[in-house]
Amino acid sequence: MLNLERLRTLDALSRHGSVSGAAGALHITTSAVSQQMSKLEREVGQRLLAKNGRGVRLTDAGRLLAEHAARILSQVELAEADLEAQRGQVAGELRLAAFPTAARGLFPAALAALRAEHPALRLRSSELEPERGVAGVVRGDFDLAVVLDWYNKPMPLPDGLVKAPLLDDPADVAMPAGHRLAHREEVDLAEFADDEWITWGEGEFCHEWLMFTLRSRGIEPLLGHRAAETHTQLGLVAEGLGVCIAPLLGRHPMPAGVVTLPLRQRVRRHVYVVWRADADRRPSIRAAVGALQAVAGRLG
Repeated sequence: MLNLERLRTLDALSRHGSVSGAAGALHITTSAVSQQMSKLEREVGQRLLAKNGRGVRLTDAGRLLAEHAARILSQVELAEADLEAQRGQVAGELRLAAFPTAARGLFPAALAALRAEHPALRLRSSELEPERGVAGVVRGDFDLAVVLDWYNKPMPLPDGLVKAPLLDDPADVAMPAGHRLAHREEVDLAEFADDEWITWGEGEFCHEWLMFTLRSRGIEPLLGHRAAETHTQLGLVAEGLGVCIAPLLGRHPMPAGVVTLPLRQRVRRHVYVVWRADADRRPSIRAAVGALQAVAGRLG
């Protein structure tokens, strides 16, 4: 009989590609991962791991069993979701992730409402960029994640995820109060061709969107500073160090010395929540989605 926890360890190794990655995802030590794998190899009578430089790789037998493990664990999660749905209780642990402005703009009110209405539900939240939130849900590190895409650049979602809309988040350009365009009612992106841009981290979805959008308007952007958080970007704007895109969600309180103006070509982010399809029937998932939509509705 295959041990479920050892299959879970093998699945984590397959998904993360390293013993340390699997240990971090499972919240156990690296030695515990090695012990679990040694026991699983004795159970199946085959080597599942082989040395690969300083790390390890799955053998052919390891990859084969990992594919079965992923399906088995998905079925177990579906069974647990069905049982939870039959009980109709919002209980247990729920792990949530959100990108920074949603973590500040949506999570406090939504999580407080969930805790008040469902005291048996244990909530664990993390702040992550959208791509990492999606990956965490796929891996099973999180039960749901609040993510986004832009009006002109959708974020591809892997198969097996369900999503629900939360709000459309308008975004303006933020500039120092003394900027040459600060007196206008609206602006065009092309008018910022000579400005330094404050953007997100290299490779992040929002940074890639900004580069794509500016270049589609014939602007090769001048990049001055990078910051993951909107308020850090706005603080840099307030000191006259550049301009940035400032979505409405999580923008307030606005620092002194910053002016925001709408773009002539309206810019919006689509904010939504994703979770795994095999957990779709869990009352705790439904309760969390409802709480997030209620908070988002008051903001929208």
